[in-house]
Amino acid sequence: MPEQLIFAMEVTLNGLMAGVLYALVALGFVLIFKASGIFNFAQGVMALFAAMTLVGIMEGQVPFSHLINAIFGTDIHHFGWHVPAVLAIVLTTGVMVGLAWCVQQFVMRHLVNQAPIILFMATIGLAYFLEGLSDLMWGSEIKNLDVGLPQGINIWIDEATFNIFGYGFFIDNLDIVATVIAALLVISLMAFSQYTKEGRAMRAVADDHQAALSVGISLNFIWVLVWSLAGFVALVAGIMWGTKSGVQFSLSLIALKALPVLMLGGFTSIPGAIVGGLIIGVGEQLFEFAIGAPYFGGATQNWFAYVLALVFLVFRPQGLFGERIIERV
Repeated sequence: MPEQLIFAMEVTLNGLMAGVLYALVALGFVLIFKASGIFNFAQGVMALFAAMTLVGIMEGQVPFSHLINAIFGTDIHHFGWHVPAVLAIVLTTGVMVGLAWCVQQFVMRHLVNQAPIILFMATIGLAYFLEGLSDLMWGSEIKNLDVGLPQGINIWIDEATFNIFGYGFFIDNLDIVATVIAALLVISLMAFSQYTKEGRAMRAVADDHQAALSVGISLNFIWVLVWSLAGFVALVAGIMWGTKSGVQFSLSLIALKALPVLMLGGFTSIPGAIVGGLIIGVGEQLFEFAIGAPYFGGATQNWFAYVLALVFLVFRPQGLFGERIIERV
């Protein structure tokens, strides 16, 4: 088999794995947009906040320690204990549910039936608020996150591909775990959306707030539920990305990579988030390998996804799995 084809296969596999990580972030966007018609600009910052909270709980860090020390002249930073990863994830999930309740109580319930642009602007404000809150609570330094997930090259794949092709593929164990978790999340969320009363209520709220209220659907409960689900997805994405590259404020920028994923897959489709992520992941890796590095000197991964999404929008604005808008004229 030609050497270039073997390299392209390895690049494709790594692209699929990277695409799953993009899709994890996009899932949070889809959940909130599907249930409330709101494009949540704060989803990336929610992943950052969740990851920083998880690290802080695991390390026994005192929240707001820098502020407390500045006001009272103390020098406290840690409680002196370490929390197991599983318990820390459970506690962080509880924090994200509490955040969802606060978002509904202090922001969303005051904006019922408002124009979509107002709701969008509210999520921009929420993003900057959460970013500042994360800094104030846990500090701005880069943190290492280790919840016990396997990392490094997968020896079995490396040996198997070496025996077949004479060249071992480098596939990260963390990417494989992320793929499995993303698949389970998608299956669970699709089942919840299609076969539960709360899932159907979520779709009704997205169509029309006032109509949903008129048939007895609790708008407050649905918004707390959907923001809690998005918070949990943000936590999963934060764990994967934080383990891969460290918990730092650039983590919030992964939301920008989710935008072309949403454009391709559709803003209202949970499977579309996964398919769009895979297309973006494989596309940018293959383009970098075949065209970017030889002809552009590399670094095409920073812009290829947005160009691909722009071209795609020209031919199918609603995305691959998005709902086609039909209006009477």
